[in-house]
Amino acid sequence: MAPEGDRLFSWAAAALALLLAVWVARFLLDQCWKYVELKPIPGLSPWYPLLGNALLFERDGEGKTQAGRQAAFFQQMINSMEPFRNVPLMQLWIGPHPIVLLYHPETVEVVLRSSKHLAKPFVYTFLHPWLGTGLLTSTGGKWRSRRKMLTPTFHFTILEDFLEVMNEQANVLVQKLEKHVDKEPFDCTLYITLCALDVICETAMGKNIGAQHNKDSEYVQAVYRMSVLIQQRQKSPWLWPDLLYLMFQDGKEHYRSLKILHSFTDNVIAEKAQELKNQEQHRSNAVSNGEQSRHKVRRAFLDMLLNATDDDGKKLSYLDIREEVDTFMFEGHDTSASAMKWCIYLLASHPEAQRKVHHELDEVFGDSDRNITMDDLKQLRYLDCAVKEALRLFPSVPFFGRTLSEECYIRGFRIPKGTDVIIGSFMLHRDHVVFPEPEEFRPERFFPENAAGRHPYAYVPFSAGPRNCIGQRFAKMEEMAILATILRHFSIESTQRRDQLCPVGELILRPNKGIWIQLKRRSTSCS
Repeated sequence: MAPEGDRLFSWAAAALALLLAVWVARFLLDQCWKYVELKPIPGLSPWYPLLGNALLFERDGEGKTQAGRQAAFFQQMINSMEPFRNVPLMQLWIGPHPIVLLYHPETVEVVLRSSKHLAKPFVYTFLHPWLGTGLLTSTGGKWRSRRKMLTPTFHFTILEDFLEVMNEQANVLVQKLEKHVDKEPFDCTLYITLCALDVICETAMGKNIGAQHNKDSEYVQAVYRMSVLIQQRQKSPWLWPDLLYLMFQDGKEHYRSLKILHSFTDNVIAEKAQELKNQEQHRSNAVSNGEQSRHKVRRAFLDMLLNATDDDGKKLSYLDIREEVDTFMFEGHDTSASAMKWCIYLLASHPEAQRKVHHELDEVFGDSDRNITMDDLKQLRYLDCAVKEALRLFPSVPFFGRTLSEECYIRGFRIPKGTDVIIGSFMLHRDHVVFPEPEEFRPERFFPENAAGRHPYAYVPFSAGPRNCIGQRFAKMEEMAILATILRHFSIESTQRRDQLCPVGELILRPNKGIWIQLKRRSTSCS
C-alpha cells in the first residue's frame, strides 16, 4: 500500500504543480498583453513583470518613520508625473496592476462626465472591510439606487439643521484655542480634526462623542490608524492577498482597528434605533392623550437611514445602514478637516488675504457674537473664494479613480475596457494654462468674473459628473462656518514655508509636519 500511496501523492503534487504553472503562465501572459496594449501611452520605465514600476520608488523616507515614508512616496509620485506635464496622460504600474493617470481638463472630462465609467478601481477594494460597498465604493444598480435614496438627506432644510451643530462645535474649538493666544507657535491640526469629528458624529449618527474634550479617544485613534493602513496596503502588492495580510503586523493592526470602528458604529445604531422606537411610542401616547409635543428633535443621517426605503419600498438592512454610516464618518470628517487645515495655513501665510476675510466678517457680524446663519454664509464671498483656492492648491483627495466600463479613446490613445484610471487632482489644479502662476495663493481666481469661461473639469475638489461628492454642500458649509468662527475671534500668523509642510498623500492629503500657527486676539468685542 505504501508504494501506491506514494504514487498517489506524487500524482497529486504533480497536478498541483501543473495547475500552479498554468496559473503563473496565464498571469504573466495577461501582464504582457496589458503591457503591449498600453505601451503607446507614455509612462515610467523600467517596467518589470509582477513588479511594474515598484523599483523606481524608494520606501525609506525621511527618518524612516511611517509618516516620513508616506510623505516621501507622495512627493516621488508628484515628481514622477512632472516630466509628463506636457503629454495628455501617462501610465504607471503598481506591482502587476496598470493605471492610467489623467491630469488635464480635457482628458479628465472624458471619464468624469460619462454615465458609464462609474465603477471604482481595484485599490478601492481595500476599503471594503471597513466601509463595505456603500455609496463611496459600490457600483452599478446598487450605487444608483443608494444615491437616489440618500440624495434627499442632503436637502437644504436638513443642512440648515446641521448648521446648529457646526456652530456649537466651532465655539468649543474657539474655547480650546484660547489658551494659545499670544503664546508660542503650536500645531493646530489635532484641534481642527477633533472639531470636524465631533461635527460628523453628531450629524451622521446623532451622538456627541466629545472628541474635542477627549483627544485620546480609542475611536479617534482607530479612524486615523485605519486610513494609514489602507493606503499602505494599496501601494504594497505583497499585502494584497487577505491571508498573507493577516500574517503581517499591519494586518493584525487592521483587524484590531476594524473591530473598534465597527463596534462603535454597532452600538450607536442600536442606541439610535431604540431612541426612535421610544420617540414613536411617546408620540403615540401623546396623540392618544390629546397632547402635542413641542420638543424639537435634532435629525441625523442615521435617523433618515433607519427610515429610508428603496424603489421597491424596502428598508435598508442593518449592514446597509452600517456601511453608509461608516462611509459618512470617513468621508465626512477627514476631508473637511484637511481642507480647513490647509486654508488656515494659507491665510496665516498671506496677511493681506486674511485682512480681507476679517473685513468681510466685520461687515457681516460687526461686534456681535451671535451664531452663524445660512444667510451669513451667503454673504461671506471672499472667504468662500479662499476656501476654494485652498482646495485648488491642496485638494483633500489628491487622487481618485474610475474603472473604464468600455474601451475609450483619450487624445488619440486607446485605453482598453477594464483599465483603472486615476485622476490626479493635485496636478490637474496646477495646470498653468488654466491657473497662471499655479503655486500662488490667490482667492481672486474664484471671483465670478475671473472664473467665467473656465473649463468645467479644470477644478474638481469634489470630483465631478454623475458620481460627484454627494456631501459637498455639507462640507463647504462646515468649512465656512468653522473657519469664520475662528477668524471672528483670532488673527493667525505662520512662519512655516510651503516646502516645510511635506504633504502626505494617503487617502486624504495631510501636512506631515503639521500646521504651526500663532494666535492673536482680534480687537473686536465679539472676541
